[in-house]
Amino acid sequence: MTGSTVPHAAEPEPAAGWAPTRALGRAVLLAGLLLVAGVLLGRADLIVLAAPFALGTAYALRRRPTALPQVWISSGDEGPLVEGGDVTAAVSVGNPDTVDYDLVVVRSRVSPWLRIDRAGFASAEASDDAPAADAAAPSGGGTGRSVADRPFVTSVPTGAAVDLELAGRALRWGRHPVGPAGARVATAGGLLVSRAVITEPVGVRVYPRTEPFEAVEAMPRAAGLVGAHHSRRPGEGGELAGVRIFAPGDRLRRIDWRVSLRARQLHVAATLSDRDAEVVVLLDVLAEAGRSGGVGGAASVLDTTVRATAAIAEHYLHRGDRVSLLEYGPGARRLRPAAGRRQYLTVLEWLLDVRADSSPHEPYDQVFGPQLLSSDALVVVLTPLLDERSAQMLARLARAGRFVVAVDTLPTDLTPPRDRGWAEVAYRLWRLDRETMIGQLREHGVPVVRWAGAGSLDQVLRDVARLATAPRVGGR
Repeated sequence: MTGSTVPHAAEPEPAAGWAPTRALGRAVLLAGLLLVAGVLLGRADLIVLAAPFALGTAYALRRRPTALPQVWISSGDEGPLVEGGDVTAAVSVGNPDTVDYDLVVVRSRVSPWLRIDRAGFASAEASDDAPAADAAAPSGGGTGRSVADRPFVTSVPTGAAVDLELAGRALRWGRHPVGPAGARVATAGGLLVSRAVITEPVGVRVYPRTEPFEAVEAMPRAAGLVGAHHSRRPGEGGELAGVRIFAPGDRLRRIDWRVSLRARQLHVAATLSDRDAEVVVLLDVLAEAGRSGGVGGAASVLDTTVRATAAIAEHYLHRGDRVSLLEYGPGARRLRPAAGRRQYLTVLEWLLDVRADSSPHEPYDQVFGPQLLSSDALVVVLTPLLDERSAQMLARLARAGRFVVAVDTLPTDLTPPRDRGWAEVAYRLWRLDRETMIGQLREHGVPVVRWAGAGSLDQVLRDVARLATAPRVGGR
């Protein structure tokens, strides 16, 4: 990022934002003592010694600053930023005053999920042909600590701005702040210092990395009129259903001339209509477990849930299906069903605000109203099954005749929280109780599979599609 010019300020900051430094106090005190001593003792040499201090202080203060520095943060990411991608930002300090800033100290906070590896000042081209600001080279950060966690020093000529460039890597999805950032300035030869000028943080959006996911094209039921899935209803599609006698309303291009000549009667090729399916991805946000290690590290429940949701949504949206998202939690957020690339970008934005939030109330009726969940939709539930209400919700969906697939998002390497006094035996009993609950869900017709990326749901979707052809009885 190159240097930038200072944005025009409508009104300069009052001079009250500046304070004298200790150096100014020492210079005035020393010059005053020498002058008083020289006059009282009648010694001209003391007056001569005081002259450089008095003249130097007066010369440095001949032009006093009237405006405080300007500080702003800008993000250098033009396109979408994904986990593991390179992130760039800049903290800019501008000098709208008529005097040079001799010393500028800049410091900024950065989210721990944005690991800044390189930081330094870029040369700034000043207006009115002022000299460029000196660059401050940061020391290396080989200890794993972000190099942004230290002050940076430079100087800014009048009418110019310098940029503290930050470059690093995004470690985890979410909205991560860069800032707040602050700057303090010394001028007049270090005799005056400004108060700290603080700017608000700027959010950096980091989208979840899409894990590779493929699934069979078989869907339980298809509802729309456009899509890649073949329905069981006749219509204008590409899948051949058979040959039948020509009837009024049939298109001429559907005539099968080979069969018609052999049977001496017009026959047409009957096809199945191509339909799209509605996929509802339900995110269980009642509980969080595990520790997030960012991209390439350990994954918590929320990490697995968000990344798997992005992968599933991308897969079905790419095939022309409609995808909607629901949260099973106190917030009960919902994303309306839609198709296309715009819906995929909306899904990624929606996922950035996913948070785990426990609640003592039952959120089922709040989430699954009859107007929110289509009876033909495939419901993919991403849940760690840590709350008994989650299992009850899955059972109620199955009893209502919904096509449900439960994806277990609990980390496999989860260890008992020893700091809470759990014994190893108690943890093993909890594991056995959870396995019993999963077995009961399968008895209710809810397949439970563990998320493993590509191919996680293939066999389950085949079974669900096969069961969809059989008559189902369920309470509504």
